Amino acid sequence: MNRLAAEAFLGSLDRIEVLVVGDLMLDEYLWGRTERISPEAPVQVVDVVREELRLGGAGNVINNLVALGARVRVASVLGDDDDGRLLRRLLAERGVDCSGIILAPGRTTSRKTRVLASSQQIVRIDRETRAAILPEQERELAAFLAGAAATCRVILVSDYLKGVLPESLLGELIAHGRRRNIPVVIDPKGNDYRKYRGATVLTPNRKEAQAASGVPIVDEASLRQAGQTLCRDLDLESLVLTRSEEGMSLFYRDGRELHLPTQAREVFDVSGAGDTVLALIGLGLAAGLPLADAAQLSNVAAGVVVGKVGTSTVAADEILDAIGRQHRDPDGKLHERLTLARLLDARRAQGKTIVFTNGCFDLLHVGHVKYLQAARKLGDLLVLGLNSDASIRRLKGEKRPLIGEDERAHILAALDCIDFVVIFDEDTPLELIGTLRPDILVKGADYTPEGVVGKDLVESWGGRVELIDFVDGKSTTNIIDKILQSYQP
Repeated sequence: MNRLAAEAFLGSLDRIEVLVVGDLMLDEYLWGRTERISPEAPVQVVDVVREELRLGGAGNVINNLVALGARVRVASVLGDDDDGRLLRRLLAERGVDCSGIILAPGRTTSRKTRVLASSQQIVRIDRETRAAILPEQERELAAFLAGAAATCRVILVSDYLKGVLPESLLGELIAHGRRRNIPVVIDPKGNDYRKYRGATVLTPNRKEAQAASGVPIVDEASLRQAGQTLCRDLDLESLVLTRSEEGMSLFYRDGRELHLPTQAREVFDVSGAGDTVLALIGLGLAAGLPLADAAQLSNVAAGVVVGKVGTSTVAADEILDAIGRQHRDPDGKLHERLTLARLLDARRAQGKTIVFTNGCFDLLHVGHVKYLQAARKLGDLLVLGLNSDASIRRLKGEKRPLIGEDERAHILAALDCIDFVVIFDEDTPLELIGTLRPDILVKGADYTPEGVVGKDLVESWGGRVELIDFVDGKSTTNIIDKILQSYQP
């Protein structure tokens, strides 16, 4: 997936409601220094200098979803204790619908305390209940899920084997998804995956897939055997097998496979990477992306997360930056309009002068290049609004354009004088100009200032219009005529 498609996807997530079901927990981090050995025992003494409390387990999945702008409902069972109430409050503060959380007396809310020194984990202390929830709690949770599944676009299941997800409840949840054609994406645990039968996607890591399939994974052939076995035996639509430093592999019900290389530049901590993969794949499917595109985005996002210490989230800008580093080509200049408006606001705040021009630029020629170079000299940044194929057909007839919008955009983005390219589908760039708010609006000298679309708008916020001469005799129409004359029988 290129950066432009990723921008469009990430910009749509505020319209997606996600139901997260699973084991919630608190992740506590104690950061310190260690410079001596205890006189009481041969262990290091950690002088704590900072403490941090984060949402863990299914809570880290939620954190990733919220960070990307999705709307989230959560269903789980916590202890009726201080940590349970704290966890629910932390979720509510993030705008999460917590009406599906049950507080159970006598149950201990999971808290995992990690002690770190010099960015290295020294020890982890777990306090939790792993026993299965009581029958009445399961019935209450099932009743909530039956209603919540009707309004969500995707169901994400984060199973840490803490007793919240008995097999009977999972079966009902998967059945709800199938009846309503809602994707059910599960991050599984344990050796027996039969309880996940019928899910849309499972996202095990290599060790988990090996244990669940009974196939020792020692090479590519055994990896494929394990993936295909799980996909077939569990009646899955697909399986995403995460492979740490080797990326991830996708297995489909129809036998297809796809292998994606890792996107991590440097690995500090893999905790939470699976949560990020679950969140991004779920959002991708909810938005209607093919699994391959959703997996590619999750692979990029996980590569960002493992470069951070502790379970972490990833922001939309970090994903886009990572995609930009993959594509050392003009892709980084192509943006959809709302993302570009935000980028230009930041540049404007830095005192940059923004120049805007627009056109079809079908069959790029030297007249176009000289015009664009002259426009760029008027300010610090040149933004090109490019007519879409549909708008060109309305303006110039069904035989145009000769070059499709994607090709035209990439060719133009390769020019050093152009900083950003945005495609617009309207007949005029008026709406686009209002969104981007350029300082200088440029058109060819064949226009009069009064005839330039957007002149009054730009001047209303203190901008101006500039007209630039074209190179005589250079036009797309002339090139087409020359070709027709040269090749006419």
